[in-house]
Amino acid sequence: MKRRDFLAASALISLLAPAPALAARKEKSNKPGSKPSSKPTGESASRSRREMRADNRGRSRGRQNYRPVAEQPAAAPAAVASSPAATNEQTYNAIALPDEPQPQWRTYDVTSLITLNHVKGRVRLWLPLAQYRDNPWQRTLGHDWRGNFDSAGVYREPAADLEVFYADWKDVAATPKLQLVSQVAKRDRNFDITRRGGVAERGEVLRRCLQSSNLVPTDGIVRRTAETAVGRIKDPVAQGKAIYDWVIENTTYDPVPAGIGRGDVEAMLDSGRLSGGSADIALLFVALCRSIGIPARPVFGLRIDGSRLFSGLGATGNLGTGQHCRAEFYTPGYGWIPVDPGDVRKAIRDENLGYGDPKLVVLRKLLFGFWERNWLALNTAQDIQLHGATGAPLPFLVLPQIEAGGQRFDSSDSQRCSYTVTSSRVDG
Repeated sequence: MKRRDFLAASALISLLAPAPALAARKEKSNKPGSKPSSKPTGESASRSRREMRADNRGRSRGRQNYRPVAEQPAAAPAAVASSPAATNEQTYNAIALPDEPQPQWRTYDVTSLITLNHVKGRVRLWLPLAQYRDNPWQRTLGHDWRGNFDSAGVYREPAADLEVFYADWKDVAATPKLQLVSQVAKRDRNFDITRRGGVAERGEVLRRCLQSSNLVPTDGIVRRTAETAVGRIKDPVAQGKAIYDWVIENTTYDPVPAGIGRGDVEAMLDSGRLSGGSADIALLFVALCRSIGIPARPVFGLRIDGSRLFSGLGATGNLGTGQHCRAEFYTPGYGWIPVDPGDVRKAIRDENLGYGDPKLVVLRKLLFGFWERNWLALNTAQDIQLHGATGAPLPFLVLPQIEAGGQRFDSSDSQRCSYTVTSSRVDG
């Protein structure tokens, strides 16, 4: 990717920003002290992570003390002081220099409401939570839950940044109900090709992001397709860009299947019909990258706000069907680079964009290296075995899963599950 193309794409963020009247409204900095609304009495209830940390300073209450993990980069070595005469450099008045722009964080309360109908016997529910490790573009501040369950808790699988809430009803006598509120802070994620020096990823993480999975093979037709897409390109960033362009030019977005797709990459390539939802498109990108030695992973998530780009790339109201999958790939010196080929294909369909349309040219450049903050990352997990489940592993986890009477179903089963998600800003 040429530097002038990247700089042109980066400038689009300011062009696509809200109108001056809206942009003049400054956002408050995120403070982890804020918390969701108070809980009603008469139901089983949990305490937030912030409350749990405060209680556990003095004594244990029998609950596991867990908290989001903030990974801090190593501190840079202090600069050696030197006089202007010794360095022969021009000096500046620091007071006259422009201020460094502050990160534009936005804090949300994301509320999930689940009611189960026509279920009997023992019931267990699993709900994917936001990624618990803080990063430069997302922070998880805490979770609160309440309902008429018999027991509930949270478990983690650190290898895939997966955190899952679970609830049990031992013998359903009333209608099972659950409300879970997650507070998160979000900001736009940008990749700058003019800057190197990203934090190096751990070797075991990169090895996992090169492995094949049940639906994401890395040999045969997948590898041959990737080699065709990159040709003689050797630079890893340029290879990732070539695969990104190939996926956009050869796939179509299909909103008909429920959810975000199946993600069966080999079946797509064998059939020649490269059509599907965001998971199908993102996992195709991931498989092609892995097949030629580029670490890559899908990032499953949920739209939680409107979009500044196109209305179809955001969501408001009931977000229960707002799931969306993005992807990222790793290159030495830059770290993880975000991409979103699925939203490019969705915008082509929704806006009826032709290949010569300036809007499409802009969007393709922008979504190679940019994630809008209106989307909540959940996990990167594949081939998941739910704790305590009796059914088969899942290819990925983005919807609530329920087992009742030995049968598994998810929140898309409207006959047995009522599932709504709403988000609200808590910082003005």
